[in-house]
Amino acid sequence: MALTLKIRCCVVIVLLMASFQSMADTAIDARHFEDPVMAERYRDLTASLRCPKCDAQAIDSSDSPVAADMRERVALMLHEGRADKEILDFMANRFGEFVLYNPRLDGRTWLLWALPAALVAGGALVVIAFVRARRHRRVRPLSEEERTRLSSLIHRHRERSE
Repeated sequence: MALTLKIRCCVVIVLLMASFQSMADTAIDARHFEDPVMAERYRDLTASLRCPKCDAQAIDSSDSPVAADMRERVALMLHEGRADKEILDFMANRFGEFVLYNPRLDGRTWLLWALPAALVAGGALVVIAFVRARRHRRVRPLSEEERTRLSSLIHRHRERSE
């Protein structure tokens, strides 16, 4: 009985340690903005910027030093009164277009924006062509031999199911 109690205590301690570790791993951003609109802009901007050192992680949830610097720069620029576009332009110029989760429409990224629309349009054309082909397909009437064979199959099926 004492052994079971020790095992339970060990399990509880391990689980508590694991939960504290997961809480320590999350990035905590304790920035306080007096203006709720500015706080919302900050959240939107930090969610729309990718951490250059992390795999597919926004700077709002990354705990890397680069992401912390980027969050600090976003907050500073917001306090300076900069527009969202200015902040995004600054980050893209400093870290490259990679940091923007929503790439801009320009000569290099037009394919990223046009390809999904082209695929949807192509899929719609395939569906329309398939429906039209099925609609225009003629169904030939059954021959006399096929009719008698079909009726005998139906008759046999009804006898079995009764």
